[in-house]
Amino acid sequence: MYQNYIKNILDRIFALIVLIILSPIYIIIALISKIIEPKGKVIFSQYRSGKDRKPFMCYKFRSMTMDAPKNESTYELKNAHNYITPFGSFLRRTSLDELPQIFNILKGDMSFVGPRPVILKETKLLDLREEKGACKVKPGITGLSQISGRDNLGPRKKAETDAIYANNVCFRNDLKIILLTIPNVLFSKGITEGEQDIDDFEI
Repeated sequence: MYQNYIKNILDRIFALIVLIILSPIYIIIALISKIIEPKGKVIFSQYRSGKDRKPFMCYKFRSMTMDAPKNESTYELKNAHNYITPFGSFLRRTSLDELPQIFNILKGDMSFVGPRPVILKETKLLDLREEKGACKVKPGITGLSQISGRDNLGPRKKAETDAIYANNVCFRNDLKIILLTIPNVLFSKGITEGEQDIDDFEI
């Protein structure tokens, strides 16, 4: 009942509340982005894998230059810092770049809590998620993997962690993950930019 109905209703209600409360921050970020790079786009959109691996258009505040490689994960870039703008670095450290995903929640593509949506070419992670049952829930702005190592988790451990959440969806777990996300965001825990060679990370 919670996963199929109540969670969806709560997601949209709280997404609307967050959008109204944080609307000044949206405007400030958009204005700063246009001042820094007048010809650049404020919103970055990219197809990501959603529930049951169905692609959807995911939105973020743009944090990289317009000439950054398209459809590449940041962790795959050897020189990621060359493409991330100074303001973009701040947005990523504070996770403010994720704010436009509130619109994805209102559209029904995402939830507040769930596996992070990844680009379609991350087939290794997606195959592992599907194998372990983690693709049966909507992707989220935050999730169990985000509070359990984030960028420091390899594909196998990330898929296993996502599956633990997907098989135990309930209001208590969602609330716990959201509350634990706050200190992780404040202290920028688990954020790693650029190419990584990670196989596993124990939690």
